[in-house]
Amino acid sequence: MEQSQRLLIAVDGPAASGKGTIARALARHYDLPHLDTGMLYRGVALALFRFGGDPGNAFEARRAVEGLEQIDLGDEELRSEVIGEIASRVSAYPGVREALLERQKHFADQEGGAVLDGRDIGTVICPDADAKLFVTASPEVRAERRFREIEGRGIKVSLEDVLADIRARDERDAGRDNAPLVQAEDAVLLDTSAMGVEDAIAAAVRAVETARGNT
Repeated sequence: MEQSQRLLIAVDGPAASGKGTIARALARHYDLPHLDTGMLYRGVALALFRFGGDPGNAFEARRAVEGLEQIDLGDEELRSEVIGEIASRVSAYPGVREALLERQKHFADQEGGAVLDGRDIGTVICPDADAKLFVTASPEVRAERRFREIEGRGIKVSLEDVLADIRARDERDAGRDNAPLVQAEDAVLLDTSAMGVEDAIAAAVRAVETARGNT
């Protein structure tokens, strides 16, 4: 869809909520560039992993940001559970978040606008976004989605372990002092627990159109 004016969309939510799928669909619908900010943190995690750094050490995690330039954000290893776990841990460090802040803001400042998804887009990165969505689902539904995704890659894992990981990530994301996961006051809540992909995307488009004053 052609855009006649700048449009900035912020999509936040916990792991496996569907926010990435929705953000990509919105980017296609409105012909906007898209940034999955979680991949930046996974990139830092992969850089840390490759040089043998300690995810429990804030200084080493901050150093790993410098290695992000050598990471291909399309690398499939970024989507592994090991890297996801490390990313969840290093993303809690203020030094890492501050180092990635300008990179995300620069992406958001593109002339025609953009779609960004993550955990602090509407509250920290793009507080003045034209439309904000907070995409969520129950932990059980999210665990089931992640379980199917992992098994689809040929990796054996138990649903119980995936659910425990989802809950641990939620606790870290919501409990960190710096940029915790929280719904922005002006964000539209979109619970995808009982929604199929197409219904969730349609609901997201309606929410954006309402925010733009088109409905």
